[in-house]
Amino acid sequence: MEYRVLARKYRPQNFKDLIGQDVLVRTLSNAFSQGRLAHAFILTGVRGVGKTTTARIIAKGINCIGADGKGGATIDPCGVCANCTGIMEDRHVDVMEMDAASRTGVDDIREILDGVRYKPIAARNKVYIIDEVHMLSRNAFNALLKTLEEPPENVKFIFATTEIRKVPVTVLSRCQRFDLKRLGMEDLARLFSTVCQKENTTIERDALYALGRAADGSARDGLSLLDQSMALSVGEITAEVVQGMLGSSDRANILDLFEETMSGDITTALNHLEKMNQNGIDPLSIVQDLLEVVHLVTKCKVQSDYMDVSLSESEKQKSFDLAQKAPMVQLGRAWQMLLKGIEEVQTSFSPFSALEMLIIRLVYLADKPVAGAGTQPLEVEQKKKVEVARDDNALLSVAISSKNVKNINENDPDIERCPSNFIEIVDMFEKKREAIIHANLIEKVKPVRVEAGLCEIEDTGDIDPDLPGRIGRLLSEWTGTPWQIALVQSTGEKTLREKMVGAELEAKKNAKNDPIVASVLSNFPGAEIKSVRKIVRHTDCE
Repeated sequence: MEYRVLARKYRPQNFKDLIGQDVLVRTLSNAFSQGRLAHAFILTGVRGVGKTTTARIIAKGINCIGADGKGGATIDPCGVCANCTGIMEDRHVDVMEMDAASRTGVDDIREILDGVRYKPIAARNKVYIIDEVHMLSRNAFNALLKTLEEPPENVKFIFATTEIRKVPVTVLSRCQRFDLKRLGMEDLARLFSTVCQKENTTIERDALYALGRAADGSARDGLSLLDQSMALSVGEITAEVVQGMLGSSDRANILDLFEETMSGDITTALNHLEKMNQNGIDPLSIVQDLLEVVHLVTKCKVQSDYMDVSLSESEKQKSFDLAQKAPMVQLGRAWQMLLKGIEEVQTSFSPFSALEMLIIRLVYLADKPVAGAGTQPLEVEQKKKVEVARDDNALLSVAISSKNVKNINENDPDIERCPSNFIEIVDMFEKKREAIIHANLIEKVKPVRVEAGLCEIEDTGDIDPDLPGRIGRLLSEWTGTPWQIALVQSTGEKTLREKMVGAELEAKKNAKNDPIVASVLSNFPGAEIKSVRKIVRHTDCE
């Protein structure tokens, strides 16, 4: 006998077997019992949540005649009558399925329009199931509209789509819409456990939840992965088997990597990363898992009673421990860097190298709380690490120890004089041809206070989080003096761009008051002052 994959073998045959769609089942139950069945339904949701399966169950419920052949429409189709078995085996003459992904044109819709004129042959109702309906052409939709609005008696339409926004509003308004939800972790774990019992296979709890996470809310995807796991293992499915099959790492492993990264233990983190690479774990999946961990730790930080059924006790404890240690600023920065890291890993010639660089950046830019005053420099490790600190006054400051800067610059003859004001800082970046930072200093930065080794700027919310760190690092390298750049809540001066614009407006205003300029403007209607330049007169020297 030919083997049937689990996704087909355990496909729901009635609404009782349909999991995770309580609203749909309750609505249709009431509609069947009250005789209020619509003539058209549209089912939407992600792949594998049961759209086509639900359409077939509705078709069976509409046409079921019961085991004795005398029954009527019911929410619980018998599954044994001629209509139920014919629909279940996809051979019923009055229930037609069409895949709009391959049949998109008007001619395909005309076949349906020609067929609806005739009464059902063997069932009470003709049912047309159109899968991926959003892929029909515009002309095909237009051809269907009139029939869809006023279909002949005993004709039902059931549409299924993964992209509801691509379906014209004129079609949606003629259908009763049901949004099928992604299946929750508990629903998926319960489904996998039930299937394993029926297949005489044991499965570990961690393996259940690993499959559930990989399924991403899709029962079909999850059952396909479970099928593959059964083929890979013999009698028992362990978490190690599932992780090896998926090319992923267990959550405890990722939590350890995240803890090492956020604590600044670069050597251990890179060694850990190398072991994961040797085990064949995809670099992209590591970044995605780290993002999930950042999200988990952040939720633990803001919700003291947060519960995740997929977490073991040790994972739950570690998540809350990390949440207590990690400041929100650190978690936010880690989230942003990991999001950018996904694209870097995807496009890099060497994904693992890109991942290593991402981890290194996370370590060296991790925000670590500092005891004491906000302007005191942090302790710096031997590897010249730049660290980001937070205190009561400054949201963000970058510090490099004096000893570290000295080691970098002691043999450099090109050490610059320390700038004493903001204009000198801007001029130094222009001189060093740091065009991007120079532009940011002019356009966005509002200085509050500048003194030797310290520059405070207003936190306007429009400044790149990494900008203070880059400014402080470069100033420290150029001047041989440790610099801190702090974002503060105090109100700063206007940006240089705002000052320049204001000065230009003032100059134009003064120019208009000049008698000669005023005379020219009056003699030439529509004339405007575009710019004002100071003319320097040079005298010849003998």
